[in-house]
Amino acid sequence: MRMRTFHDFRSDTVTTPTPEMRQAMAEAEVGDDVLGDDPTVKQLERLAADLVGKESSLFVPSGTMGNAIAVKVLTQEGDAVVVEERSHIYNLESAHLSVISRVLPKPIPSEKGSMKPETIEELVQRKNIHMPPVRLITVENTHNYYGGTVVPLDNLMQLRDLAHLHSLKIHLDGARIFNAEAASGTKAAEYAEYSDSIMFCLSKGLGAPIGSMLAGSEDFIESGRRVRKLLGGGMRQVGVVAAAGIVALTSMRKRLEEDHRRAKTLARGLNGTNGLEVTPEAVETNMVIVGLNHPTIGAVDFTRKAAEHGLLVLSTGRNRLRFVTHKDVTDEDVEKAIEIAREIMI
Repeated sequence: MRMRTFHDFRSDTVTTPTPEMRQAMAEAEVGDDVLGDDPTVKQLERLAADLVGKESSLFVPSGTMGNAIAVKVLTQEGDAVVVEERSHIYNLESAHLSVISRVLPKPIPSEKGSMKPETIEELVQRKNIHMPPVRLITVENTHNYYGGTVVPLDNLMQLRDLAHLHSLKIHLDGARIFNAEAASGTKAAEYAEYSDSIMFCLSKGLGAPIGSMLAGSEDFIESGRRVRKLLGGGMRQVGVVAAAGIVALTSMRKRLEEDHRRAKTLARGLNGTNGLEVTPEAVETNMVIVGLNHPTIGAVDFTRKAAEHGLLVLSTGRNRLRFVTHKDVTDEDVEKAIEIAREIMI
């Protein structure tokens, strides 16, 4: 029986490994990474650290674990952590801030992910025995909720100045930092320069099947390695998947521009469709946010009808959809998505 073909725009995590990745995985030299014996993991960690201009890096199973490790290392129990109010680390990572690090999140508003230093400074200056001290600022770049928007380098520079002034740390949730690099022309290492640590994903956009990288100073990574073990993230002959990560970082970064182009094409094609609200000019990277303004069709209805037509897309609210382009989305997939959306909204 022939499997049904879907046009999958749910996330850039749904990609399949490339033939080059599969070959590298099959041929990978491996060892016990917990014992520090896996040469392929060591190669990946060196490459990742160099790409973001940090001393060292750590291969972790997921971006959520990478963020959790960073917060645990950079804070003490009872501290406060500044988070953007719609950030992934605050809303979509199962409360590890409170459960694992036992810190108090301090959510603040932003302009599409860019937080104002003066807003953070107000929190920092409220020092008394009744309030936990702010020790860490987390930044998300690109910003998922706002549709893959790029947080400008200037904003990170301003936050770094504030952090220096008040002896704060900055962690950069750069799950899609190479999308930011491709869209802005600013190197990932330039963004990372203004943070104490950075996490980025190999399995979002870059096409690897598993894994994320956490980078920072050698001391930071040494502490992070112990926390990874504490969280159950110690892996053995993991070079078989680290090999795919090496291919992702060496061969897949430049092609992200294709995803961005297709996202813009999709936004322009959906724009003007009855009941859909799209702003093509707002599309910066590989995500298209679509609002629904229809008397009978909401986001859940749309996703159900779309799946019946072979189009997979995520609902991120009652009247909000998110389409994500990635390496397995073709120009033909984009054309078909536009066609199906128009048919549903007639």
